[in-house]
Amino acid sequence: MTSADKITSVRLILAPVFFIIYLLPGFELPFGLSQIWFAGGSQWTIPILWALFIISEITDLVDGRVARKQNTVGDFGKLYDPFADVLVRITYFLCFVIDGILPVILFLLVLYREFGIQFLRVLMMKKGIAMGARWGGKIKAFTYMIAGAFALLASSVRRLDIEGLWFNIFHTAAVGIFAISVVIALVSFADYLVLYRKTE
Repeated sequence: MTSADKITSVRLILAPVFFIIYLLPGFELPFGLSQIWFAGGSQWTIPILWALFIISEITDLVDGRVARKQNTVGDFGKLYDPFADVLVRITYFLCFVIDGILPVILFLLVLYREFGIQFLRVLMMKKGIAMGARWGGKIKAFTYMIAGAFALLASSVRRLDIEGLWFNIFHTAAVGIFAISVVIALVSFADYLVLYRKTE
């Protein structure tokens, strides 16, 4: 693995950690640990979740630049990077859906789109072509990130027990941007599909 690929791997490690930390306060821990860890509620998870979120997004920006700077852009990285992106963002979104912040129907559309793209990449690989991220996919990834940030803001406000105006603002923004990102994702999927058809 190149240096860029190792940076990408950080997202694969952080994704399940985010999932566990996000949902941990909702589970009853054995040996009375819940009374110790959750005595102050779930507020302690907020800085950890934000750190995981920010590190994951920064590695998404850094790995591509490192690959280009070191001239190590290869077929593996073209597939590995978007795979890691999808895995970590689907993990975020699943947490927010479970928490009732994002609607499940939009999440399902994202899931179908991402599985569809992965399938197209496999088909392209059979033709000897490594289909990397295109501009539509990059714009989609950016809107995914913004939607995730607003959803995490909404979750943070809820965990601080100050639901009200701020929660409504962040929640509405998260759902609205998420809906926009789904539209962009579907349009970019059509673009990938056209690209694939041209190879036939």
